[in-house]
Amino acid sequence: MSIYQKLTAIGNRFESKHKLFKYGFNLSPMYRRTTGKIVEVRKDLSFIKVKLSISYKNKNYVNSIFGGSMFSAVDPIPMVQLINLLDSNYVVWDKSAQINFKRPAKEDLFAEFSFTSEEVDQIKADVADKNEIELVKTTLLKNKEGSKVFCEVHKTIYVANKEFYKEKRKKSKKS
Repeated sequence: MSIYQKLTAIGNRFESKHKLFKYGFNLSPMYRRTTGKIVEVRKDLSFIKVKLSISYKNKNYVNSIFGGSMFSAVDPIPMVQLINLLDSNYVVWDKSAQINFKRPAKEDLFAEFSFTSEEVDQIKADVADKNEIELVKTTLLKNKEGSKVFCEVHKTIYVANKEFYKEKRKKSKKS
């Protein structure tokens, strides 16, 4: 169990899950260094919004937001969000990412993350059927108005039945 999982378990006794998600991320040294900030989390964790403000901390050589800041501000959200939307019978891992930079970002950026209840139900059904799946979630970093896309991130997420995953790991250690 990671330090973040331990702190979440303790925090859940005192605070609602969505507030803990928001403030836990925003106070985490790991996430603070991305220069991103979670600004909105729905109570059911189905929707999360991140703001990436342009500042001296994330400007690159040409005064636009450093691409690494764009990626790192959105990187952990879909996986951790899905972990919280599924129950403890599932293993969820980031598998890969593809980043497409569309234009230099010289203004604050915003990203939205959502999983509908239908998506979560489909993930559970697919895992029940196949034991493990991969899904791709796309995140767009946009300006405040949402009229310009500056960066597009495609995250491949691995989801498996926990018991299946444990057996699979045992087998791979033996070979």
